[in-house]
Amino acid sequence: MKSQLDVSKNRAALRKMGEAKHRRGAFTALTKPKTMKKTVIQYSLCFIALICGALAACSQAPSAPPKEVKIQADDKMKFDVTAFEAKPGQKVKITLTNVGVTPKYSMGHNCIVLDRNVNVQAFLDAASMAAATDYVPKDFKGVLGHTKLLGPGESDSFEFNAPYIPGDYPFFCSFPGHYSQGTKGMMTVKQ
Repeated sequence: MKSQLDVSKNRAALRKMGEAKHRRGAFTALTKPKTMKKTVIQYSLCFIALICGALAACSQAPSAPPKEVKIQADDKMKFDVTAFEAKPGQKVKITLTNVGVTPKYSMGHNCIVLDRNVNVQAFLDAASMAAATDYVPKDFKGVLGHTKLLGPGESDSFEFNAPYIPGDYPFFCSFPGHYSQGTKGMMTVKQ
């Protein structure tokens, strides 16, 4: 009798396990597609986000045209523009025109913009020894931009981004003697 009872209990236990297994299988079958669907949606959204991020990084916003500053230098060793303003980070284009008539070797003009922390006199001392490079010392730190040395009727331009730090930034001609005679000006960076 015990053995028959044990066998009945075992069968009942196996039946319950089978039913539980069957229920789990049914539950898994019902939830698995949802999980898979959820995973596919998540991967799709991640993929779309990556594509959008890549496109945003590759495409640049249209940039504003640079602030144009036109300066004339003459035989009186003066710039006709001695001051202008720029916003922090703004692109600036300076065009220098030599309207004088004296030959370049004796009255050439250039335009150099320096960082505000550069000692102008130290730069001019180095520039006086740099005739071969249009009176712009090679490898001098703190030059924001410069033109070439210009003779009568010549023009040259350069572009640079105004520094992000507000303040006064000197620009001048580095041909020997011109700075002391007044061929200079100041760019003011402010909001």
